Order: sequence, then C-alpha cells, then structure tokens
Amino acid sequence: MPEPTLLRDQDRFDSKHESVTDALVARALVDEITLSFEFFPPKDEAAEARLWSAFAALQEVNPDFVSVTYGAGGSNRDTSLAIVERMAQEVLTIGHLTCVGSTIEGSIQIIRAFENAGVGSILALRGDSPKDQPDALAKGEIKSALELVDLISHHTELEVGVAAFPEVHPESPDLAHDAKVLALKEQAGASYAITQLFFTVGAYLDLLEANEEAGAGFLPIIPGLMPIANAKQVIRMAEMSGAAIPQELLHQLAEANDVEARKIGMDYSIQLARDLVDAGAPGLHIFSLNHHEAAIELARGAGLCR
Repeated sequence: MPEPTLLRDQDRFDSKHESVTDALVARALVDEITLSFEFFPPKDEAAEARLWSAFAALQEVNPDFVSVTYGAGGSNRDTSLAIVERMAQEVLTIGHLTCVGSTIEGSIQIIRAFENAGVGSILALRGDSPKDQPDALAKGEIKSALELVDLISHHTELEVGVAAFPEVHPESPDLAHDAKVLALKEQAGASYAITQLFFTVGAYLDLLEANEEAGAGFLPIIPGLMPIANAKQVIRMAEMSGAAIPQELLHQLAEANDVEARKIGMDYSIQLARDLVDAGAPGLHIFSLNHHEAAIELARGAGLCR
C-alpha cells in the first residue's frame, strides 16, 4: 500500500480547542480534517496502566480531541468522570452521557460534574440497559437520546454531540427514520455526530444522503473507525452492534493465522479510512480500545500523522 499524502499537520495547532466544532472549523480552514480517539474506563489497576500508557502515546500525534465512554446505566460513572477530568487538562475531551435508567435531576448533576471536570463537549447517547437491569430504560425518566440532548442544551453551555448509525439503529425501521431522528437532535441542540462502528464507505455515503434528505445535511458526521488488529475481538463487537463486515473480508480473516489476519484487517481498515477521507469526511474518530499501536498505525496509514 503506497504512502498517503499527509492530510493533517499534527503540529499546526499547539493549543487546546474549545469545542469539537472549533476543531472541525480550524482544520477545514486549512483543508485538513480532525483526528481523535476514544477510550473506555478501565476495570482494574493493570487496565488503568494500559489506558494511561496508550493516552500518552496517542498524545504524541496531537489529536484534536478525545472521548471517554460511559458504561451501561452509568455503571462506571465515577471512573469515567475521573478519566475525563485528567484528560481534559491536556486535550479537548468529550464526556459520554447515557440516559438509561437515569433521572432528570441525576443527569443534571452529571452535567454539572462534567462542567467542573473541564470537558469541552458531551456526547448524548441513549445507551443500553445493563444485563442485570433489562427494564432500566422503561424505568428511567429520560427515554431517548433526543430528550437527553434537549436536557443538556437547556442546562449547560457545553457543546452537544450525538451518535449516528450508518447501518441503521438496531431498533429503527430504516435509515430514513434514523436520519429524521438525527435532524431532530440537531434542532434540539446537537452540533456534530460521531458514527457507530461500520465497515464500508458505502454505508457512510448512504447515511450522508439520508441526512440531506431529512434536513440534517449540514450536521458534521465524523466516522468512528475501529482498527481491525484483533480480528476475533472486532468481529465480536460488530455482531453486538449490528454492523455488517463484508463477507469477503470475513472469509479472508477466517482463512488466516493471527499474524496474517492482523495484516489483512489493518490493510482493510487503512483503505477504508482513506476512502472516507476521499468521500469528504470531516475527521476520523478512532476507537482505540485503550491501545495505541493499531490506532496510530491506522491514523498514519490514512495520512493523519507522521
């Protein structure tokens, strides 16, 4: 695979952006796109050490922002808040916020905690009910991400982002319905979206077309990409999220040993990233899984860092 043209000067911006929108605009003004990474709260001390090692390594490529996930039903809220507070001291940080099983007052308290932690943006998500509380959504006071966007917009000046679904939300009838919901979220205060996991540029282009038809065509949609470095892990996560991996890729991965599968997967991931850049994506948000090697390999292969 030939070396890509560098599409982003990682040294151009040496100060922290105020919001994701600011980062997108700043890059666009110089014909560049954003680079960002997602992390998740660790479960033990060893995992925490890996997280901070990965964070330090990924800071070396000067990401425009990072995000930190939030467990089902807020199961790791305190850990997530501690992480965003530490990361926000170094880089624009997005705090994820879910509404499953939440109260209005409890959500406002978390919004205030994010403000105090110094986050620059909140990603408003419905989230999934914990396995041990399958009826949590029904019992909560906030039933949807749209309601959460409205709540956040009315109680803080923090920027609000949302999720987008290139391959249709698991509970949605079709992509057109998803696009209409996304347009409503934009009207309620969302200023950008980050996609869920997907594996074809066609899925992204279909999403953009549906959004334009629904009136959300001006909302920046940042592709969320997972480097296929551990094929079995990525396949499992794709199955959980409902994302379809192309059959030919699955066949190649199934026939390969672990070393071969990593190369096949990473080559595919890098080509997908390049195709998305060519398709006009405003940035790439890489799901790091708290590891830096594959995340940097993907970013470098896409021409977003040296």
